[in-house]
Amino acid sequence: MKKFFETLSNIWKIEELKGRIIVTLGLLLVYRFGAQVVLPGIDSTQLAGLASSTDSGILGILNAFTGGALSNASVFALGIMPYISASIVVQLMGIAIPYLQKLQKEGESGRKTINQITRWLTIGICIVQAPAYLYSLGALGVPDSAFVFGKGLDFVIPSVIILVAGTIFAMWLGEKITDKGIGNGISLLIMIGIIATMPQNFVQEFISRTANNNGGLMFMLIEVIIWFIVILLCVLLVMATRQIPVQYARRTASGGYEKNIMGSRQYIPLKLNASGVMPIIFAQAIMFAPGLLGKTFNNTAVGQWMEVQFQDIFGLAYNLLFGFLIIVFTYFYTAITVPTNKMADDLKRSGGFIPGIRPGKETGDFLDKIMSLITLPGSVFLALLAVLPAVIVKIMDVQAGWALFYGGTSLLIMVGVAIDTVQQVNSYLLNRHYDGLMKSGKNRKVA
Repeated sequence: MKKFFETLSNIWKIEELKGRIIVTLGLLLVYRFGAQVVLPGIDSTQLAGLASSTDSGILGILNAFTGGALSNASVFALGIMPYISASIVVQLMGIAIPYLQKLQKEGESGRKTINQITRWLTIGICIVQAPAYLYSLGALGVPDSAFVFGKGLDFVIPSVIILVAGTIFAMWLGEKITDKGIGNGISLLIMIGIIATMPQNFVQEFISRTANNNGGLMFMLIEVIIWFIVILLCVLLVMATRQIPVQYARRTASGGYEKNIMGSRQYIPLKLNASGVMPIIFAQAIMFAPGLLGKTFNNTAVGQWMEVQFQDIFGLAYNLLFGFLIIVFTYFYTAITVPTNKMADDLKRSGGFIPGIRPGKETGDFLDKIMSLITLPGSVFLALLAVLPAVIVKIMDVQAGWALFYGGTSLLIMVGVAIDTVQQVNSYLLNRHYDGLMKSGKNRKVA
């Protein structure tokens, strides 16, 4: 504990790092403040029905991503998810559209153009989602009396503009955190939204266990221990890599005389889960479809079965299909984001080779085979973590809101963003000759 406080003191001694942390915390505070500002024309005292409608199910997950802004009918109700959707669409389009492929190869200028395309696409998605959200408020439990000026165009048009502007402002906050703060800004906004709902869900679970004589403090302690074990498993999944040894050829250097420089051995780290949480996000987007199909054909027995089974995110049918889709999308997303052929070509140009494997095509095939082999356990592990909340609910009778923190997108995002942020802080500390957050030992500051 003493070493930890010494590390925190060292962080505060580095002016640049201290400034970045203050900027990050300040912008996150602005985002959380905006999540509490209700849309003009809506009576905030009559939103209890909306809060209960978005307390569980798929809407509960979306509400967690926005930090409760969805249930507050806030100016940030759409959150940062339209930007995430636009980024995914642009990334997938980059596989098929030559223009985007060309931009991806143009370095910094191409990246800026792609970012601009993503921003415009975000606005387009918001223009579609904002009216849909406003017109669904009545179905989600907001009474007509809550709309102070009615639900006509004089309310809808300004509200759509505000919701679109809210998402664009949240996107701007995320980009500023990335540039001026610490960590990935967009990911931090999602993580802070998820964390914002955690205390309330924990308190509700605690009251349920203690006040209702439903297991008591001992059962609550068991839940917390299991939660920490799941977090540890998430860390292992995020950090796990397969190291492929690489040998670099012996070179000859001349500097008045010639000498041989022995080839050095390095490693190519291939991640067990190279796709991160993207397969879960893809799968959740698809999981809206069976429920909608069930509602469309609810006059048939099959439609009624689909509507019942696929609206319950803790049901058996939902989670079996959900887990299967995660495994499929893990392979798909890994295939498009890990360019094994390009890695082999870069290795060949730099004079490196994998011992026992010929440079070029054989190296690319070897790396592709290794990625396929390690992706299988990675995808199964990811699927198990994603469906774990449903298992926890059925076995331990945990409340739905608290169960979502036992796995799935929420926990993986929290763990992944936390590790990424800690690594960035570590790089600042180590560059100034201090111990990192995850390293013990004496202060190594050079006088």
